[in-house]
Amino acid sequence: MKPVRLPAAATIALPRWGILALCLLYILPGLIGRDPWKGDDAASFGVMWTMAHGTLNDWLWPHIVGLPMPEEGPLAFWLGAICIKLFGWLVGDAMAARLATGMFFMLGSVSVWYTTYLLGRRTEAQPLKLAFGGQPDAKDFGRTLADGALLIYLGCLGLLVRSHETSAEALQISLVAYALYGCARLLDSSSKISALKLGLTLGLLVLTRGWVLPATLSVCLIGLCFYRQQTQYQLLLKLTIPAALIVAGSWLLAIAMVNPFDSSPYPAWMLWNTRQIDLPSFASITYLLKYGIWFAWPAWPFAAWAIYAWRKQEKALHISLPVTFLACFILLALINPFSEEGILLPILPPLAILAAFGLPTMKRSAINAVDWFAVMVLTGVAALFWLYWIALQTGWPASAAKAVTRWAPGYEAHFNPFTFLIALIATIAWFALVYWRISRQPSVLWRAVVLSSGGVILCWLLLLTLALPLINHRISYAGLTMELQTKMPQTYRCIDSNIGPSQRASFAYFGHLHFAGFNERSCDVLLLQSSQRLHQTSEVDGNAYPGKWERVWDGHRTADNDELFSLYLKK
Repeated sequence: MKPVRLPAAATIALPRWGILALCLLYILPGLIGRDPWKGDDAASFGVMWTMAHGTLNDWLWPHIVGLPMPEEGPLAFWLGAICIKLFGWLVGDAMAARLATGMFFMLGSVSVWYTTYLLGRRTEAQPLKLAFGGQPDAKDFGRTLADGALLIYLGCLGLLVRSHETSAEALQISLVAYALYGCARLLDSSSKISALKLGLTLGLLVLTRGWVLPATLSVCLIGLCFYRQQTQYQLLLKLTIPAALIVAGSWLLAIAMVNPFDSSPYPAWMLWNTRQIDLPSFASITYLLKYGIWFAWPAWPFAAWAIYAWRKQEKALHISLPVTFLACFILLALINPFSEEGILLPILPPLAILAAFGLPTMKRSAINAVDWFAVMVLTGVAALFWLYWIALQTGWPASAAKAVTRWAPGYEAHFNPFTFLIALIATIAWFALVYWRISRQPSVLWRAVVLSSGGVILCWLLLLTLALPLINHRISYAGLTMELQTKMPQTYRCIDSNIGPSQRASFAYFGHLHFAGFNERSCDVLLLQSSQRLHQTSEVDGNAYPGKWERVWDGHRTADNDELFSLYLKK
């Protein structure tokens, strides 16, 4: 028997303008008005920026002004570079690259919504008919579940930072969501067009972050077809997989024909892929359990309940399809010897979809517990943001002001009435939402997650309005680059360096410094990075950098005393 009994009153869908407003409130903060940040954000932007201002070789061989970056794949960088080409003159190169990130997010959100809608309107997913009628229409039920899935997706803590970065992971998670949509179409209709679209998506996944995930997913989907006794595995073998190979092979063929910079990223790219495969270890298991709990909150409790509630209908597509994706990605996380957030991201779309089907069967007490947890925790976090902002502006409380000063030394606070007004309106809207949820006790399905997603959006909005200048000061290299520029000679051939990807990208972008390219040798400027914490020195290694060098500058970011940079000129 189906576990769902539901009146039509519980399937009132969110208005389309409301969904769009939530998505925009979620994605726009963090895309607008900030510098490329230290880490993957700056490194990936560096590849896009290099492509946008380079030649065909730069587009085929991903690198950051001469520093090879063969890992992952070129697709996300291509799209970011195209946006820089189209819009860089209007909004600046950094903001233009983040337009691609915004489009990735919208693709993922729309895919999660439509996948849940398709699965939710299927016959086996419908609630039981009530004795005197009044059960919801299939399409209304599907739309309400889709709204719930999208709210859960937006509320996932692990999505928050990664969805705003100019990185390949932001595109990968959206393509995973679109692959879910393609599978729902294919397994529902046996359409050849759907099989080809799914193949295109898998091929694009190869060009985004390698072949391990799409290859494993293809095997799992074939297994799902046999488990459900469906013949669509033939379309997967005849159309989907060949289409994926053609799409992925286009880049491999191009680099083989052009041989950019008289070399190829293929060996290093293959090595990066194969290194993701190993036997499960205690470290990978503990990493998944330790970080997955918060990373996938609040999706995983609802998803776990959905699996339990629908355990007698385990072959139903709305359960078996997201579970197949989820099991595939959990397996990949367990066999990956590298503990990083990127391996957890793909689990979020199937987990959000699966969680939506747990909403109709959740007990009111469990829903209220999730609600109160969201209200207390997220309101507390928002209150802390306001407290530290007030301390930064006024100096009171003194302990909070000192904590901010220690976190970002050298930062001078200033009052921005526009961002203050946005933050104030968002906070008032949050309390209005909490009042609506508590006072009216709505019966709609998505009531269980509206506070979780709304609170996450509020905290992110406060962080990226009230504290954006502070964050830029701490994790941007703009100020340090200006200092470095004053010590650079008027003319020089090139800069040799050992600095990391994000530092190289930031110095090249902010300072327009000319680093050594693939075929450039005998540079007359040297920029070295060392670590005070590890007691490393910045002395020149004569074997790596032959010649006599004179140190002319040492510097570091005010918020990072460990990361030291030294500039040398050849004598």
